[in-house]
Amino acid sequence: MAAGDYFDTLETRAPEERVAAQFAALRGQVAQLKAAGGGWAERLGEVSPDDLDGPEDLAKLPLTRKHDLIALQKAAPPFGGLNAAAPGKAGRIFTSPGPIFELEARESDYGRMARALFAAGVRPGEVLHNCFAYHLTPGGWIMDWGARALGCAVVPAGIGNTEQQAAAIAHLRPSAWSGTPDYLKVILDKAAELGLDCGSIRTALVSGGALFPSLRQEYAERGIGVQQCYATAELGLVAYETHGQAGGPGDVNPGMVLDEGVILEIVRPGTADPVRPGEVGEVVVTNFNSAYPMIRLATGDLSAMLEGQSPCGRTNGRIKGWMGRADQTTKIKGMFVHPEQVAAVVARHPQVAKARLVVERKGEADRMRLVCETTSSYEGLADKLGETLQAVCKMKGEVQLVHPGELPNDGKVIEDARSYE
Repeated sequence: MAAGDYFDTLETRAPEERVAAQFAALRGQVAQLKAAGGGWAERLGEVSPDDLDGPEDLAKLPLTRKHDLIALQKAAPPFGGLNAAAPGKAGRIFTSPGPIFELEARESDYGRMARALFAAGVRPGEVLHNCFAYHLTPGGWIMDWGARALGCAVVPAGIGNTEQQAAAIAHLRPSAWSGTPDYLKVILDKAAELGLDCGSIRTALVSGGALFPSLRQEYAERGIGVQQCYATAELGLVAYETHGQAGGPGDVNPGMVLDEGVILEIVRPGTADPVRPGEVGEVVVTNFNSAYPMIRLATGDLSAMLEGQSPCGRTNGRIKGWMGRADQTTKIKGMFVHPEQVAAVVARHPQVAKARLVVERKGEADRMRLVCETTSSYEGLADKLGETLQAVCKMKGEVQLVHPGELPNDGKVIEDARSYE
């Protein structure tokens, strides 16, 4: 591949050069956070920055699990002391499901998303129709920052209002799109129903859920090349797909290349012990965000490192992609749902003794179904439960009432019944 096929020269540098640069940055970040005091200084304890020379030294740093952020922020609001910038010095402040609160740095492309957009085929001067949510959560803004840093104009569409979205695309003729994997299909199907031409879209970058092979193929048949990236509210971009050699809209290289702004480890779930290359484990990531840094954040997501370099020529490591959750927290339609939220639904209805949230696929869309064991009932209970489910989880779901003892006695509160093959 030619130099113009890469976002910058960092993507093709020698691996040892990358390690040296990243760990120099890590030493500087640890020294700065320890000197500043606060939550990170307390967590870093007696760790010396001078002892951090390479990947084998990461184990000297404490591991913070994503679900720990909820308790830390409750104990020391608003950010558990893990922010490096004062709230008033941030660009924006967000609240994500959990709830977990985040803040963004004021500099352009703080989530580093321009790199993933470029790898997906988006180029300066294009118009991007962005369907990640802008309300309270950071997804829309992370993608927006990345597109504008790349030199693109952005249609800040957000989610919902599907007919209006289709009409806007038909009129504005954007060539690129971003959002959750299945929402583009919803818009395209609505456009076809309304007789609107949304054929200007040729490139899409998706995240917030699994891009199932059948859905990718359907997009390819429509002439749309769809690639996915892996990102989180706290970390920004973690990894991204790259174009394959054939160059068709459905052709991508195996796995996801790691972003240049993170250090990634794979550990055995529930521990801090690294696993062997190729072995599935929990994703742990360190970033260098100037306002909201994260050091060894255990995401709760599962993946595995792939051996060798990507055929695209980028020299950074690769992960297989998102492979589910290490705990029962589950992402549905781009939103995390936690076991605590299921418990909150049950707590509001004394007729329910036990419940399980089952996540399935219907067509090419996620569906959630709350199965409730009830000790008593009344007409309309299922509807009331559905209303509570939507209020707590911020999305609709079906409700199924069953007799006591019908749910398995296996401790599961959330069951992800989707196939990721």
